[in-house]
Amino acid sequence: MFVIIGIVVVFGAVIAGYLMEKGNLKVLMQPAELIIIGGAAIGTVLIANPLYILKAIIGGVIGAFGGAKYSRDKYLETMKMMYELFSRARKEGLMALETDSDAPDKSPVFSKYPKFLKDHHALHFVCDTVRMDAGGGVEPFDMDQMMELDMDVHHHGSALPIAALSTMADALPGLGIVAAVLGVVITMGALGGPPEEIGHKVAAALVGTFLGILLCYGLIGPLAANMSKASDEEHAYYYVLRVTMAAFMRGTPPGIAVEFGRRAVPGNVRPSFQEVEKHIKNKGDAGAPAAEPAAA
Repeated sequence: MFVIIGIVVVFGAVIAGYLMEKGNLKVLMQPAELIIIGGAAIGTVLIANPLYILKAIIGGVIGAFGGAKYSRDKYLETMKMMYELFSRARKEGLMALETDSDAPDKSPVFSKYPKFLKDHHALHFVCDTVRMDAGGGVEPFDMDQMMELDMDVHHHGSALPIAALSTMADALPGLGIVAAVLGVVITMGALGGPPEEIGHKVAAALVGTFLGILLCYGLIGPLAANMSKASDEEHAYYYVLRVTMAAFMRGTPPGIAVEFGRRAVPGNVRPSFQEVEKHIKNKGDAGAPAAEPAAA
């Protein structure tokens, strides 16, 4: 929503200021300049990137127009799920989690959280870790290293479409100059004609430079920045999952492991201790102490 508002503000302010100076909007309507700049920019992206990055760019741009994915409610739901998963492991043993990780859609824990089931990478991140822990033979430190490696690989992959879109944004001013130069070439060919015609062609050439700079700093660049922040938020979410699972694998009780995870949540969406306790325990009195489930 804020992305749409921002785009309206940017273009609205530019057009409003232009009109305040008695500018003629028809002069800015230069489809040929837009085709040169936009087509060349898209072409550079197609040249520089394989298909999977192109798909990621489209998905990232669409996602930028949606709401915040990792909200306070998302973290509360995730912490409740992790608490239930760890409590099940303490009551029935770690081997019980092997069935959860092998068939999460049939799991008595995961099946209650359809939104998490749809987040395939997060689901595999948790299930693969749980499967390794249930199988035994891997030290908690090594499990933590595996999770860190998985996070680094995923974060690097999510940065690729951002870099591609940023490169496109950086190219737009140069492509605007290309369009302007072509406009000057056309203008030079029209020398000797009516002054009005020459003036129109010069204006069209300058519009090319204007469009290249505006699209760079007013649209594509900010979209790339938005995608970068979304990638950082996703990385922070996986870090919370990692901290929570690493704490439990070291032998920490479920409630304390969840508190480790809560402390790792970014401050702008971090729920309070009482909120988490009330949510995972389903208690009306958030101040009551949470009793840990008995160890198996």
